[in-house]
Amino acid sequence: MSCYHASIEGAQHGAKSLPDFLAYAQRSGATGAQPSNYMLQGGKLFQSAKEIRATFEKAGMTLDGVSAHCPIWVHTTAWTESPTIRPFLPPDVAKKSPAEIEKWAENYVLKLLDLLAELKVKVLPMFWGVAFGWELASGYPWGFWAGPGYDLIKEGQERFVKKTKKIRDHARKLGIKLCHEIHPGTAAMTADDFLMLVKITDGDKSMAVNADPSHCWEGESWETRFSKVGAYIYAAHVKNFTIRPGFPLRTMEPAWPGRAMQFTDLPSGDLNMNRYVELLLNVGFASRYCQLMGTKTAPLVVEAESAHRDLDSTSANGIGYVRDHLLITPAAGSFEDGMGA
Repeated sequence: MSCYHASIEGAQHGAKSLPDFLAYAQRSGATGAQPSNYMLQGGKLFQSAKEIRATFEKAGMTLDGVSAHCPIWVHTTAWTESPTIRPFLPPDVAKKSPAEIEKWAENYVLKLLDLLAELKVKVLPMFWGVAFGWELASGYPWGFWAGPGYDLIKEGQERFVKKTKKIRDHARKLGIKLCHEIHPGTAAMTADDFLMLVKITDGDKSMAVNADPSHCWEGESWETRFSKVGAYIYAAHVKNFTIRPGFPLRTMEPAWPGRAMQFTDLPSGDLNMNRYVELLLNVGFASRYCQLMGTKTAPLVVEAESAHRDLDSTSANGIGYVRDHLLITPAAGSFEDGMGA
């Protein structure tokens, strides 16, 4: 029996209601789903846990976690006054000051954590925002990150610890893992960055990782990254990409089809997805997730992002690929064990 099951991320399918999203996921062959926080909204802020559970039960799907990338990124980025947070905010909130937006986002996330606790969901895939400032988020290898009267790394560390404290404390109290997706332009862009966040938060038990190999395209391979942070992986996305030779990775190109790095369907990208899910098994992701969530299998969550393909067909293709190729059954022992018997 496989230790995995096919699941799907909901953020890219945000135009669908939760029932429509689950119906689409089931038709495509998924047995579980990871809806976005927006799909759970309703009433004063969120639908009740009872309503959400009933929707999943009616669809015959497992609730594999909730994607909260957007509100947490807003919370840790608002201080920079970047307009890029506005697409993820209600119009009236987007007009407020950075401090007011940060407070709104913090309260939103705390209430979302309460909802997850009611749902008995302990996995929250997300990513921390630009806590260290846009200079460091660029990752560009130049100097000037410290100088007369300033140290951007030290200031960022202090800012991260202070700004995330309430969220981390509440998540830890509820037994919820905040699964940071190591990602360009966030508070941790490499495995070492993430381990630094763990260190400055004194090994906070809420600090975890959402593995996604499609963000390993600037020198750090997925095997290097996820081997280093393997003990922290409690969630996993399955996504592929390709690098177009001769095109600059860093460029002010707004259209995805013109970029060097492009997300692809699972079969045709540059990554070997079978090796990826084997590594996840080796670092203990499946057993760790199952123990935390009380399940028999762990989700391999398909995330549809493509510069050229329709999103519904991209996700359906990904779910089919996971179902047909990636639901491996773990070895019971070494292949050498039976030799000479």
